[in-house]
Amino acid sequence: MITRTLIAAAGFAALATAALAQDAPMIEAVDQDVSNGVVSATAVNAPANGWLVVHRTDDDMTPGPVVGYAPLRAGMTQDVAAILTEEIAAGDMLMLMIHSEDGGMETGIFEYTLGATEDGPIRVDGALVTTIVTAQ
Repeated sequence: MITRTLIAAAGFAALATAALAQDAPMIEAVDQDVSNGVVSATAVNAPANGWLVVHRTDDDMTPGPVVGYAPLRAGMTQDVAAILTEEIAAGDMLMLMIHSEDGGMETGIFEYTLGATEDGPIRVDGALVTTIVTAQ
């Protein structure tokens, strides 16, 4: 009886861990050709409705000016495409980041500017949810 209980408990713990990992906010993306004016994430898991925001970045890996964004639904979304608002050259690094839909004046309107709190970036355990891609 103890063995079965331990095995069942271990199985439930593994399922709970997998469910938590599946629910964790994340972005998956790869280096890509952006000559069509679009950068895409292959998958995004957002904790609430918000934004996939594209920031310029460099070797310092700090978020720079916003150069594109796309709305996000809460939960897992596949193939999220953000239209770029300025030219991106091959070799430019882009930071894709999940932002919230909180604190702004209007719902559904992206209101963030670098350093503002409106529609600002989300954090998990103090860390931004980001991934870096290089334009091809």
